[in-house]
Formats: sequence, structure tokens, C-alpha cells
Amino acid sequence: MLSTTFSATLSGVSALQVTVESNSGEKGDPKCVLVGLPDASVKESMDRVFSSISNAGFNKPRTHVTINLAPGDLKKEGAAFDLPIALTLLASTGQIQNNRLDQFLIAGELALSGEVRGVKGGLAMAVLARATGKKGILLPKQSALEACLIEGIEIYGIESLAEAVSFFEGDYDKAPLLPIDSPFSKVKKSQSAEDFSDVKGQHALRRAVEISVAGGHNLLVIGPPGAGKSMVAKRIPSVLPKPSMEEFLEILNIYSIQGDSKFILSKGMQRPVRSPHHTISDVGLLGGGTIPGPGEISLAHNGILFLDELPEFKRSALEVLRQPLEDGIVTISRSAGKVTLPCRFMLVAAMNPCPCGFLGDPQNNCRCSIPQIQKYRAKISGPLLDRIDIHVDTPAVKIEELQSRDSGEPSNAIRLRVENCRDFQGERSKRFGINGTTNSNIPQHLMDEICEIGPQEQKLIRNAMKQLSLSARAYNKILKVSRTIADLDESLRIQKKHLLEAIQYRSLDRNI
Repeated sequence: MLSTTFSATLSGVSALQVTVESNSGEKGDPKCVLVGLPDASVKESMDRVFSSISNAGFNKPRTHVTINLAPGDLKKEGAAFDLPIALTLLASTGQIQNNRLDQFLIAGELALSGEVRGVKGGLAMAVLARATGKKGILLPKQSALEACLIEGIEIYGIESLAEAVSFFEGDYDKAPLLPIDSPFSKVKKSQSAEDFSDVKGQHALRRAVEISVAGGHNLLVIGPPGAGKSMVAKRIPSVLPKPSMEEFLEILNIYSIQGDSKFILSKGMQRPVRSPHHTISDVGLLGGGTIPGPGEISLAHNGILFLDELPEFKRSALEVLRQPLEDGIVTISRSAGKVTLPCRFMLVAAMNPCPCGFLGDPQNNCRCSIPQIQKYRAKISGPLLDRIDIHVDTPAVKIEELQSRDSGEPSNAIRLRVENCRDFQGERSKRFGINGTTNSNIPQHLMDEICEIGPQEQKLIRNAMKQLSLSARAYNKILKVSRTIADLDESLRIQKKHLLEAIQYRSLDRNI
């Protein structure tokens, strides 16, 4: 007898449907054959399935059984197929009813005792089940609690094979989970222990950070050792606005694919901040592997990627950032397949002005030769610098400022201005028919309307382009930063002062 249900395998940050078929009663030796391009972890599932079936009070098949995972040319990996294989096996041997199996998408790893363990990508599987018109989805309880944030489909969380059997036999009396049942719907933005009130002086840097966060602009901080670059960067999360539910689901989905959704639960409803070490590989930063998966730039989606000591990163690792910074997505092609991953993040980077760090410092003499300085800065290519909206020089903090008892402006006050600015951008985006777009992501075809400037401002930026030899991309960056400064100023038009401030944030363009 043939029995069919549906499951899913993960590809990038999405789930692909897999049809699970079991056919028993075939002629031949009593054994079970698994086909459909399974990897080693899927092949091992048969031992787990037989043990869990026995411990749940059912009989192992006594005839020749073929289990097929279709499509046959798609490689299947992971232990999520245990539960659907067990259920179709029981249905094909007549031990349970199979009249509803093909209406659901099922996934779960089985323990030898018959208990069901969590799987990766529950959120992506729920999206797939809804898109393919399934009546519902059965998942392990812990995976279902994240998947139930998806509306428009019945989601059931089960804890054992016996409970799954009861569901299809009609003895299951629990209602489907609702978004309100998910612990992720109750998380709030956690309070950061790091606050901008701890920062002494550095008013120019604080201003640049506020503009960057308000408009989602990429930021590069240049300054000597001990100037407070890393200290300020660690406090940027405290002024980030809370993500919308749509953005939060995108973040949760990526971490769910990684099997790290508990990390999001512990951090609360806030934007991710990733800070990889400068020894990271290209694949670790971009994503990939034998079976392509998310890298640091995707784990920073809708949040911040902080690269401290930027020139110390491998040149090849930095260059792979160019296309993702521009497009907000990255496509990775490997022999196992091709995936497209989301990676719309705000880049925050820090670097010294020279190898010794004291170039231009009035208190310390720079020991670097001109060729050494040029070689050091050449590690960061012009095309990458072009994609960084704001470059800000940070001098060493004066001893008088360090000894001052006056505390800086708290993060709450800065975050309030940032949120008001983002709300203003959101309302303007809706008028132009686009949703959730910050000034850093203004589409090119709307630049003339959103970043309109008068004749005087046009002359000013024309002179700046000639004197600084700026590229067309840098021209657009200046206009977008000017738009953010004007929004913080609650100005409908970009004024001369806004444009001047944006131009002075191209310090490396002036120095190279």
C-alpha cells in the first residue's frame, strides 16, 4: 500500500518541498530501502525510525518497503525527515489511517524512545506550507513555537511519535498554535548595558553615529588608538530603533535556519549586531560552504556588521562586501546548488590613520613612512570606500574631557531622535509606494524627487565633485546623507548647511 505526505529541506534561508512516499507489500526480502538522494544523516534515520516505532507500540514492517524522497535530484540532508518517514511507514503497513497525511507538511527528528526533537528552519517550513496550500504543518513543539508567528495556516506542536499518530487518528484534542502562543511574540527590546552617557567628548563622532543610524548609512571611523572608536561602536545598538514585526521575522528566520533561534529569544526583539574577528575567511563573512548557508553579513541582516581594525581583514574578504553593500542580497553558487541570501545591513568599521596609529596626532609622533601609510590605506580599495557613506576622523580625547564629571547625552535621547527620523522616512516612502526604506536605500529613480536641491546647492556639490574628484556613487551618497541630516532637522528641503555637513563626511576622499 502506498502512503504519501510532505516535508521540507532547507536551501539558503528558504525551505523546499519534499514528497515522502512509502510503499509496502512489494515482493522480495523483508527490508526497507531509502531512495531519493539522501545524505548520511538521512540514511541513518531508518535506525532511529525503527526504534521509535517499536517504543511507540507499533510493529516494524515485515515486507519489502521502499521509501522515496522526491524530487530525486535534490539532495536531502538533516534529521527532519524522521517523523514523516515513520508516519508514512505506519500508514503504508496499515497500522494507522493515512487519509489526511497528504494535507500536511511534517518535519521532526525522532529519538530512540519515540520523542520528537526540534529541527532547524521551522519558520521557513511554515512559510512553505502556507505557500503550497497545505492545511497545516506538524513540527516539534520547540520549532512550532517560532513557526506559529506565521498566520494563515494551522500549526501544531507535537512532542512524540505517539502524539503525531493520535493527531491523524482523530484523538488529538489540542487546538493549533496561534502567534500569541509564541514566546517570540512576547519578547521586548532588551536594555543595553552600554550607554552613550559613558562617552566623554567626541561630539563629532556622536553626531556622525546619529546620522548613520537615522538613515541606515554605512560608517567608517578613523582615529588613533584609545580615541574611543570601539567604545562608541559598542554603544550603537543602544540607539538602534526596534525592528518591525516583518523585519523581526526575517531576522528570526535566518537564525532559525542556523539552529540558533534561542539566541534571538535571549537577546529580545532587537536588531542583530555581528562583530567578526579580522581573521575571518571569505566564506565565513559572505556565506557558503559545501551546502551554501548564511555568513556573517546575512546574520547581520536588518542590523549592524561591525568590522574593527578594518585594514587587518584580508583584502579578498573585504572585496566580497562590495556587491552585498550595493544590492542587499548575495547569491552564492556551489556544486551543491545556488542560493540567494538577504544581507541588508549597516556597515560600521573602524581603523587607525596609519600602521602606528598616530598620524596627525598632536601628542604623539607618527613613526610611519609615506610608503607604509599608502600601503596600509591601500588595503581598503576605492570601490569599497565609495560604498561607505560617512567617513569621520576621531581625534584623541583630551585629558580635560576625560576628567570632566559631566556625562554625555544618554542613548535614550539619541534613540528618540533616530526613531522620529525613521518614522518620517517611512511616511515619505509610503507616499512614493515603497515600504520600510531608509534614506540609504532610496531607489535611483526617486533620487531627483526625494533628494531635490536648489541652484545654490547644485553649484556647491558641483564644486565639491571637481575638487575632491568624487565618483557618481559618492555624489549619490552625499545627497542621501544630506537628506538624513535634513530629516533630523525636520526640514522638508535639503539646505546648504545640510549639504556642507554631508560633504565633510568624505574625509578619505579628501586625503587620497
